[in-house]
Amino acid sequence: MRKIIPYDPNLVAFAKSLRNNMTLGEVALWREIKDKKLNVRFSRQIPIDHFIVDFYCKDLRLAIEIDGSVHFAEGHQEKDRYRQNRLESLGVRFIRFSDLDVKNNLGWVLGEIKNQIENIRPAPKRPTPSPSQEGKRTHP
Repeated sequence: MRKIIPYDPNLVAFAKSLRNNMTLGEVALWREIKDKKLNVRFSRQIPIDHFIVDFYCKDLRLAIEIDGSVHFAEGHQEKDRYRQNRLESLGVRFIRFSDLDVKNNLGWVLGEIKNQIENIRPAPKRPTPSPSQEGKRTHP
């Protein structure tokens, strides 16, 4: 059963506006991960706790963040670190990419996301083979 992480309901309207105003990098990545294209369901611009993450898979508790130029401004990296630490304390895993990586190296970004999904997801169980029937006699 999936763990539900509470969120601030006041963020829902803002998250919706972010969905309608995604960056080019976010749009490019969304095209590649929506509709279970990676065999997991991602949602975009999702409130978690008191924050909004760019993309989130509830089943894996995996957040994907696309960091644009504002994330490299003075003081913003400390805010990002605090936010990520807080969400990780709630059980959310993070993977971050720069907006430039998404725009210029989308194949690599998708490969990294696939690797992360494989590392989180338990390996599928193989069916247990039935015991050998050799040497057994059937009685009429």
